[in-house]
Amino acid sequence: MRSLFRKLSAALFGLFLVVGGLTLAVTLVTSYLYQREVQQRIHRDLAAHIVNEELLIVDGEIAQEALEHVFHMMMVINPTIELYLLDPSGRVLAYSAPPGKVKLARVALDPVREYVGGEPRLPILGDDPRHPDSRNIFSAAPILRDGQHEGYLYIVLASEHFVSVAEMLRGSYILRTGAVAVVGITLVALLGALLLSRRLTSRLTRLTRDMTVFRRETLGPDAEETTTDIRRLPLKHDEVDELRVTFDHMATRIEEQIVKLEDQDRLRREMVANVSHDLRTPLTHLHGYIETLILKEGSLEPRQRLDYLEIALQHAKRLGRLISDLFELAKLDAMNEPLERERMSVGELVQDIAQKYRLPAEDCGVSLSAELAEELLWISADVGLIERALENVLDNALRYTPEGGRIDIRLEPLGDWLRIEVRDTGPGIDASELPLLFDRFHRVQRSEAKDEKRGAGLGLAIAKRAVELHGGNIYCESTVGEGTTFRFELPADTPVLNPPPLPA
Repeated sequence: MRSLFRKLSAALFGLFLVVGGLTLAVTLVTSYLYQREVQQRIHRDLAAHIVNEELLIVDGEIAQEALEHVFHMMMVINPTIELYLLDPSGRVLAYSAPPGKVKLARVALDPVREYVGGEPRLPILGDDPRHPDSRNIFSAAPILRDGQHEGYLYIVLASEHFVSVAEMLRGSYILRTGAVAVVGITLVALLGALLLSRRLTSRLTRLTRDMTVFRRETLGPDAEETTTDIRRLPLKHDEVDELRVTFDHMATRIEEQIVKLEDQDRLRREMVANVSHDLRTPLTHLHGYIETLILKEGSLEPRQRLDYLEIALQHAKRLGRLISDLFELAKLDAMNEPLERERMSVGELVQDIAQKYRLPAEDCGVSLSAELAEELLWISADVGLIERALENVLDNALRYTPEGGRIDIRLEPLGDWLRIEVRDTGPGIDASELPLLFDRFHRVQRSEAKDEKRGAGLGLAIAKRAVELHGGNIYCESTVGEGTTFRFELPADTPVLNPPPLPA
């Protein structure tokens, strides 16, 4: 019963069955009552005519010869009627029925008085002496002689023939034909209703099928959530329920997408503002020093000229790094192609990067060490992206670790995963800053880093995107005054569908 058409078919079948049965019943009962009314009206004065023609009671005594004559004559003319001679109290004095058939010795006179009292509303039913449990149509007339009430002539018009609707139906060809016609009309109407409902629901069925295909092909993994919601519906759910669930899910997705678009638009505006600021600063300095060199050409000492050129070069490098970071982040955001993975040893990569940063760390007065796992750890990854992510984290650690501080790189296995940990002894990050740490152009408000060492706020965003493209996680833990630890986890050798949960 999961189809709306089947539900409608069942409902229509039941409705037409009830309506058809009621129509047939009303038709038969109405025909039965109408026949009885017509028969009673036709014989309205039958008893009065007989009483006027024959003396049935003389001086309180039954005129037996006259009564037998009337009985015989009426049975010849119409064998379906029965005559009863009643005294003024309704007691049966004589009857035309066969001996032993009459069960009642007295007939109730209220219907009789109503019948003979004027213009009654027919049909009027009275007692049937042969059938004590049923009532029947009759004709009646009072027997009067010299103003004295001698009794009643009571004629049962239907006798024991046609005493029920079923017997009347069996005995009437017209009624049988009418009953068959009612059944046939009901079946034809039901068939028409089913064809009409089929035509009306077919479009809904096609729409439901198209929505289901759209849900599975377009929504991707979220379609499974909608399927689960549908399975939670009652067992008799239909296309309307499926459409409701799909619509609710799609409405939720649209609302989420609108929120994301609004957030992205806000981030885009902030990004444009930040990029404009970060680009303008080195460009302004670069322009200023070059202009100074041109204006003071010939008046500057060689050492001054060299200092100006070195400062201009530093700003040019800073500008180049910012442009490179922007290009790298845009490329990662637009990456729709699968990563160019290759199987590599993470230990060797970490060792190479540590060796690369050891000299810059010594120049800053920072101790750098790498602790590697005893066994070889392999992953399938884009070497360049993993290297860039680790370098960005190390750049951030070097930028804020004071002289005499320490940076430790640690590599450890986690079952099907591996973890790279970078820990520094810098000033730490306030808890309110941690949720925004990986946002683009967000720079932690700390005075410990020198101005020339402050980045544009893109390094950690690039690292986060690179790790996410490999199906991993990256997060940060920090204690103010003690230091900061960055951890990112990657699937070992082969990707795993569900990455390890982030710490609470």
